[in-house]
Amino acid sequence: MGLGSATALNMIDMIGVGPFITMPLVVAAMGGPQAILGWIAGALFAMCDGLVWAELGAAIPGSGGSYRFLRESYGPQKLGRLISFLFIWQLTFSAPLSIASGCIGLAGYAAYYWPSLETVLAHHDAALHIPWAGTLQVGWIVTPGTAVAVVVCLFTVFLLYRQITVIGRLSKVLWLGVMGTMAWIIFAGLTHFNAAKAFDFPPGAFTINHNFLTGLGGAMVFAAYDYWGYGNVCFLGDEIKDPGKNIPRALLLSILFVACLYIVMNVCVLAVVPWREMVQSGQNNSGLYVVSLFMERIYGKWAARLVTGLVIWTAFASVFSLTLGYSRVPYAAAKDGNFFRAFAKVHPVYRFPSVSLAALGVVAAAFCFLRLKDAIAALVVIRIIVQFLVQALGLIVLRIREPELPRPFRMWLYPLPTLLASAGFIFILFSRNNWQREVRYAALILLTGVVIYMIRAWKDAEWPFRSAPQKS
Repeated sequence: MGLGSATALNMIDMIGVGPFITMPLVVAAMGGPQAILGWIAGALFAMCDGLVWAELGAAIPGSGGSYRFLRESYGPQKLGRLISFLFIWQLTFSAPLSIASGCIGLAGYAAYYWPSLETVLAHHDAALHIPWAGTLQVGWIVTPGTAVAVVVCLFTVFLLYRQITVIGRLSKVLWLGVMGTMAWIIFAGLTHFNAAKAFDFPPGAFTINHNFLTGLGGAMVFAAYDYWGYGNVCFLGDEIKDPGKNIPRALLLSILFVACLYIVMNVCVLAVVPWREMVQSGQNNSGLYVVSLFMERIYGKWAARLVTGLVIWTAFASVFSLTLGYSRVPYAAAKDGNFFRAFAKVHPVYRFPSVSLAALGVVAAAFCFLRLKDAIAALVVIRIIVQFLVQALGLIVLRIREPELPRPFRMWLYPLPTLLASAGFIFILFSRNNWQREVRYAALILLTGVVIYMIRAWKDAEWPFRSAPQKS
């Protein structure tokens, strides 16, 4: 894929259903239209972290993305072997969560056509108390929309069972649908703009206090989710033309374009749909199809039905791109001997990682039974702790360990973007209400991964149990 296909794939991966279905959640977290600060802050941190991905992606191209970055940064036969394994281990949870959230969001917008899709057929909340760690809570829910989400997961896997050249052309078609949807929403908002609604700030909206900071932290969880996907091109390094140039360009261009689209689109929607209605939807975690309501108030039912279909198209495009990118990561690790061998198998004709793709789709289908808010929060926290923070630090470690490594792209203003991105991730982790719940999930996954790695390493005499070679 060239620069155009790579940028298109990255943009549909970033946009997806996220900004369309999380808008009420962000507004509810901030308590008013000042929620736009969440998307602005999210864009700044995405650009800072994007520079980390850009330098590493250009210097260490190849399928696997963060797996390769972490392994090389910390030493492929030393600590990097453990950290890269932990990345793959957490990906068995976070990648299906990401795909499932897109499928759940797609089903949520389909509920505008068929409200009965949101009918709760069964639900259950469970709690497990762990000494010295606290209580782990998990819940599942079954609605007719759950079945829709599962079918979308499995259909995506079916579509991806083909050659990458076909997928590159398909990504451009999906991109046209995504951009058309965004353009129509922005045009409708600008031509029916009501500044009194868009900037109807409640009293004390910008007073810096505990409520403001916890609200901003909660909003940035969803903003981070909306922007993530900019590193997807790094997972396809072996399939990108001239990766030293095209990976950084596709990555940074997609962040810039998507940030502009998000900010303008959200202001336009706030100028038509009163923010108090969004707060109610966000708190109830239902009826999140705010863009459908937006179009219905401007043009009527026909427009709402059409834009709902376009958002569903956009959601599917994101699920398609996510599944494609993530399926290559366990494959790369298995080829390297640092994951289960079955994941290294490729299709005998089309030469894509068939086992990795199928396994990812099945686990994602199982995660479709989670609530959307829970899936997003767990995904963001797990990723920050086990991937993004250690990857940002890894760039600094790699510069120190291998100063002569060819770097076709070097981070601007190094190391400031790395430090700012890390500070932003830490803020998201600890500034929210009830932040302990998701952090416990991440800690449990991390500790379990360490135990599994150490058992395997001891059995196979790998680091840190490998005996030092004797000197002759």
